[in-house]
Amino acid sequence: MAEEKIIVTITGQDKTGIVAKIATTMYETGVNIEDIKQTIMQDYFVMMMLCNISNSKESFSTIKDKLEETAKSLHMTIWVQRKEIFDRMHTI
Repeated sequence: MAEEKIIVTITGQDKTGIVAKIATTMYETGVNIEDIKQTIMQDYFVMMMLCNISNSKESFSTIKDKLEETAKSLHMTIWVQRKEIFDRMHTI
């Protein structure tokens, strides 16, 4: 399978366990986290990750659904998109 990258962005009220739960879901679906940035802005958690799904046995759609389910359980907002789409959206 060709290398496939995704961008995952998570936002919401800061609380314990956000990174652990999202990372666990990625581990369970075979997603490799290649880069991660996070910050807290006045109790508001923001995290962006560059991930590789080329070795996952799950489809992009399944990975996205599972990450959305995890984010919902945390009362967080998540965006999961293919890097190629993300790049095109941010190219003028």
